[in-house]
Amino acid sequence: MPLSPPLRVVQWATGAVGRYSLRSLITRPEFELAGVLVYDPAKAGKDAGEIVGLPETGVACTDEVERILALEADCVLHMPLPASSLGGDHTVDVETICALLASGKNVITTTGFVYPPCHGPGVVERLEAACRAGGTSLHGTGINPGFMSDLLPLALTGLSSRIDHIYVRECSDFRGHPSRQTVTGLMGFTLSAKDYSTAVRPFRAFQRALFAESVQLVAATLGVALDEVEESDEFELATEEFEIAAGVVRPDTVCASHWTFSGLVRGRPFMTVECVYKADATRVRRWSEPGFSIHIDGVPQMTLSVDEVSDGLAGAASHAVNTIAAVCAAPPGIRTALDLPLTTGRGTVRLA
Repeated sequence: MPLSPPLRVVQWATGAVGRYSLRSLITRPEFELAGVLVYDPAKAGKDAGEIVGLPETGVACTDEVERILALEADCVLHMPLPASSLGGDHTVDVETICALLASGKNVITTTGFVYPPCHGPGVVERLEAACRAGGTSLHGTGINPGFMSDLLPLALTGLSSRIDHIYVRECSDFRGHPSRQTVTGLMGFTLSAKDYSTAVRPFRAFQRALFAESVQLVAATLGVALDEVEESDEFELATEEFEIAAGVVRPDTVCASHWTFSGLVRGRPFMTVECVYKADATRVRRWSEPGFSIHIDGVPQMTLSVDEVSDGLAGAASHAVNTIAAVCAAPPGIRTALDLPLTTGRGTVRLA
């Protein structure tokens, strides 16, 4: 049987997550790199291999969206910082994704969209219309949301005879995260309490929308109609100076944040997602230790812990890369994790 030709894939954005996926697209034989969209003008014109420390690929990076839209490609890995998290309009992401879908390219995005119905029928119709025009599919993925707070708890509920409450906890350590735009610009670490309260507003709206998708996906799958998704957050100030990859955290600046998202039914929580982000987990003792935990209160009681994901950025990128073949083979339309076969690490095993 002849081998299938490699899937032609575009890498959209080469930030902290995008560089991981770009490396996979270059090194894995089942993919052919079709193009690279960059936001930094200094990267435009450079060979894609140079961006990630690999030999030349013959594919030059571009900052011109029109060039990407004109390419013949099977899929786009869409991995920019979400516009809404930077104070922009969420519709910017929708417009970009719709343009890519309508141009005949399947889209896998890490900017949310794990459950687009959460954004209302208008957004769903726009996305579905673009999918119909291009004969393409859209899939939102990541590690959390996109796995830990939706797909994994749903898999566990298959063992349940009664479910009373679903609880998911994440604690992430950002000491090695290289992007100051993310660590300070989005999350507000290293800022004073006053500056944090102002700067984090766009990120708060983004977080609320992002985790509402995750909670709504779980609820809809289990046949639960939520009344609302409630959000609360708080932060911690550093008591000493310390350095992280993205900069210096000084005393009395924000060094951690704690977020809670609860899907409510008649005032009672059906599902709760707790997220703790720390500039350096070895310096911030408050709240939980790094890792993930899922607890299902019901019959039977279940608790699952993932004590370490050494590099969440690599995990998010790999989860997207590993769905490419399934998304390209799927019928046109919005495709959540439940519409696709189980994503595995096929093609990544190294025994030598």
